[in-house]
Amino acid sequence: MSADTRVITAHVPLDLADKVEAMAARLERSRGWVMKQALAAWVDQEEERHRLTLVALDDVTAGRVIDAAAITAWADSLSTNAPLPPPRP
Repeated sequence: MSADTRVITAHVPLDLADKVEAMAARLERSRGWVMKQALAAWVDQEEERHRLTLVALDDVTAGRVIDAAAITAWADSLSTNAPLPPPRP
């Protein structure tokens, strides 16, 4: 085992463990490889979610917001013959 890695242990539901094993077999990879791929994708997703939250909070602080009534009117108009243009801050 490489000095650049660390073992992380987690208890997972049996049905999830079965799915990981089945996927590993289907991909002809190890369970560890599947878990590393899944964990890396989840961490990337959460980091992006955090980044986007910070961007959104900056927009709110700067006053770049859209009134909820304007959003509702726009959304309601989408199913009509005369949809409104998307509202802008």
